[in-house]
Parts: sequence; C-alpha cells; structure tokens
Amino acid sequence: MASFEMLGLNDSLLSAVSQLGFTAATPIQEQAIPVLLSGTTDFVGLAQTGTGKTAAFGLPLLQLVDENQKYPQALIICPTRELCLQINNDLKIFSKYLKGIRSEAIYGGSSISMQIQSLRKGVQIVVATPGRLIDLIERKAIDLNKVKYVVLDEADEMLNMGFREDIDFVLKNTPSRESVWLFSATMPAEVRSIANRFMDNPAEVTIGKKNAANANIDHQYYITPAPYRFETLKRLIDFNPDMYGIVFTRTKAGAQEITEKLSRAGYDLEAIHGDLSQQQRDRVMKRFRDKSIQLLVATDVAARGIDVDGITHVINFELPDDPEVYTHRSGRTARAGKKGICISILHSKELFKIKQIERLIKVEMHRMDIPDGKDVCRKKIFHFIDKLAETPSSEGMLDNYMDELEEKFADLSKGEIIKKIALMQFEDVFNYYENAADLNIKKPLVENSNGRQFRDRGHRNNAGYSRLFINLGTRDGFYKASFLQFILNESDLKKDAVGKIDLRDVNSWVEVDHSSAPRMIKKLNGKKFKGRTLRMNDAQEGKVKTKESRKGRKN
Repeated sequence: MASFEMLGLNDSLLSAVSQLGFTAATPIQEQAIPVLLSGTTDFVGLAQTGTGKTAAFGLPLLQLVDENQKYPQALIICPTRELCLQINNDLKIFSKYLKGIRSEAIYGGSSISMQIQSLRKGVQIVVATPGRLIDLIERKAIDLNKVKYVVLDEADEMLNMGFREDIDFVLKNTPSRESVWLFSATMPAEVRSIANRFMDNPAEVTIGKKNAANANIDHQYYITPAPYRFETLKRLIDFNPDMYGIVFTRTKAGAQEITEKLSRAGYDLEAIHGDLSQQQRDRVMKRFRDKSIQLLVATDVAARGIDVDGITHVINFELPDDPEVYTHRSGRTARAGKKGICISILHSKELFKIKQIERLIKVEMHRMDIPDGKDVCRKKIFHFIDKLAETPSSEGMLDNYMDELEEKFADLSKGEIIKKIALMQFEDVFNYYENAADLNIKKPLVENSNGRQFRDRGHRNNAGYSRLFINLGTRDGFYKASFLQFILNESDLKKDAVGKIDLRDVNSWVEVDHSSAPRMIKKLNGKKFKGRTLRMNDAQEGKVKTKESRKGRKN
C-alpha cells in the first residue's frame, strides 16, 4: 500500500491524516486520490462500504477548493442524514489545518432556516441529502451555479431509495461543474445510466470484484420454522456474548416489535427507523457509537450510511427482497480491515434467496446449526469466567477485608465457590434454557429433478405425542420447573407422559403422549395461573378445525 505522502496531498492535509493515525492509504484511496486531484476528470469508484471512500473524495475536495471564495464550490450528495452528518464531520477533521475552509451539512429533519443562515455565512463544500437540497434550490436559498465538483456517494443506495429524479434535477442545476465523482458499492443498470448520461469518459476504479462482498466477512445462515424466528434471534444473541451489532428488519413495525420484546427480556438495545425525530435518531446513534447499547435494530432506509467502527455482527432477521440490499447490510461490519460476521435467519422456503445472494456477492454462505440450550449456557458461563480470570487484582483495594473474606469462604471448596458464582450470575439463563426446544428444522431437504430443494413431508418427528398450545409463557412466570410442576399437579399425570416443553415469551407448547392429551386439556383449560386464565388446546387439531371451518364457509 502507498503512503499518503506519495499521493500528492498538501502538507496541511498530510498533517491531519497523520494525526488521525493513518499510515497507508486503502486501495480505493490509493487509486482515487491522484486522479481526483486533477479536478477535471469524471470518476467512478466501486468499493464496498467501510473501505475509506470518504477520505478518497474528501481529501481531494479540500485541496481543490479555494478558501478565499466563500460560495459553494463542491457538492456532496448522499442518501441519509446520518451519512450526511458523518461526511461533514470527517471533512472538519481532515481540514483541521485549513482554517479558511468551511463545509455545511444540509438534511431534512432539522431547521431549514438555521441551515440557510449557515449557508449565508459562506461555505466552500455542501454535503446534502437530495430532498432538502432541492427544497433549498426551489427557495433560491442556495446557488449551485459555481459548483465545480459534484460527488454522488452511495449512489446505488440513493437509487434504491427512489432518488433518481432528484439526482437528475441537481445535476441539471450545476451547469459549471468540471467533474462528477460517483462512488458506489454496486453497479446496477441505473447507476451505469447516470454515468453514461452525466459523465464524460470517466476513469473507473473497482476495488475487488463488482458487487463482491468484503472478504473479511463470514456469511452464515440459520434455517428455522417461521414461528421460531424471534426465538432463534434471541438464542444467537445469547450465544455471542461479545456481540456488538445491527439487526435488520423489513419494516418499522418489525423493528419496534423486536426492540420491545428484547428490551423486556433485559437486552441493551434501541431501534432506529423513519418514525423517529432527528433528535431521537441522534440520541440513539450516540448511545450506539458510545457502546452504551449492545444492539441497534434498524430498517434498511434508517440504516443507510451508518458508519460505526467495531461492529462485530450484522443480523438479517428477515432477508431483503433485493439481493443487492444484502451487500449494503453486510457492509456495516468488517470495516477498516477488521473481521465480521453477517447472520441471516430464514425458513426453508427462502433457500432460493441464499443462492441469489451467493451469485451476487461471489462468496459461499455457510449453513450453521442453531445452538441448543446447553451450548448457550456453556458459552455464557465460560465467557463470564474468562472475563473474571482476566480482571486485574487491584493491589491494596481489598487487603483490609481479606481475612474476613477468607473466613467466610473457609468451608467452601473452589468448585463450590465457582458453582455459586455461576448460579448467582446465570440462574435465569439456566431456567430459560434448561429444556429449550431444538429450533433447527428436522425434516430433511430433498432435491427434485430441477435442482429445487423442498421439505420431505413424509418425515415425521416425535411420533406418539400430541403438541398442545398454552397461551401463557415466560412473561407470566413460567420456567421449566414451575411449568412442569404446575401441569403435572393439575392434571395428575406422571412426568414420563410429558415430552418436550417449548417456552416462549407469551405462549408455550408441550408435547404429551396421545392417550394423555385429552385428559390434560380437560384438566388445565380454564385454570388460573398467577391470576391469568390458562387456555390449552391441541395445536394440530386446531389447524385441522381451522381448515374444516374455512371449507365449510366456502360451501
């Protein structure tokens, strides 16, 4: 890799870069900066998110603009306010030793009058989202006639969000531009169309293969029945105690629902979606960047442009319909040369999407087994013990209490002390996972003559048992021991009549041998548990009755 000194940057910029600790340029910076410093060459840069694109175009812009001229000379258009703020912040850091250069972030959700006042003070670089920029143009509050350089950052994301006409409008209102610099993670036809229409013989740089994924990302997927999707998410979070990541959902309602359910279960997380005000979004993002929360639950639109260092995991709670969106989601991890994991949770009918994504990113995705309850408990215990062992002993802090402490523990062996510590720390975890259901799909996949995979419906599991539904769950105080004791006491059945128990947040399932199922339903249906009325029915019979009732209605 080349050093920044070799790329043609001036001393002021080199000083700022050096102070940031940057030693060698990334591949996109190495190839883009010398070309862009000419100022007159149109440019297309294809590189994944997190490869240093902001510096690749930001440093040349800062060197090209004239600090003595107080009007917009450069325009950066990006899809979201988060990315807009981030780019503007980076420009301020890069221009630390360029006292006469000012940049301004222009975006929706903030006072337009304040932004107009800032523009009137004089700026050389404007960073803007398309909608707010067009609003300012129509109000004649910004003059783009002297803009020489236009940067389209995350061009594919802007087009995915429906900004094609906005981009066309803005480019038509920059008549004096000398060059357009387009940066994108992928190169769909619409992005190529913009390049063909508004650019003249652009220099093109591709880092890695087009649309290819970051090589430092491990792409994993887990297959589970659709009703178990949330429980699978919860289990994967528990299985990765050091996780610091983003969970992607398709809808705002989905993001809010997951956040509420996980929050009630004690997880540190928040949601970010389009219904939040700018102030709320800023607060959530600050907490996430500060690592005050472990997880961010986000929709695709809300997460556009989120650039946070150190994200270990990206989780697709639902796969996107557009495979290219997967590329943007996964690009939130493994930034700046670090490694990361992208997890997808799906049911068997979505397997075809995995093949589509693999063809696009040109990387094999790995099918993984959902860990069972014992695996989760083991992982959490040893993670805690490892952290305990690594905790430094503060000299002198406990010296005055050691005699009494040793006396307290005199009758306990090391093993007993470890057990007590683990139980105190993880009793709820043990109770929750003691009889946890297997969330992996058991029925084998069969491939037909066309290569399509489907589920073998002739394969049955748990023969001899009926699966009974109960309308109460862990939120009502059910854990394996209390639940089992309750149903056995109320039904007068023996323990060997009961099979697997699947406890969830607001409902549960229990397997009971066929001969005992009617008796258990009769005994328990309508009983009170902690003030709530318990409802129990045969899950399979319920499905049959539903089908029969639908058939009756049709007739």
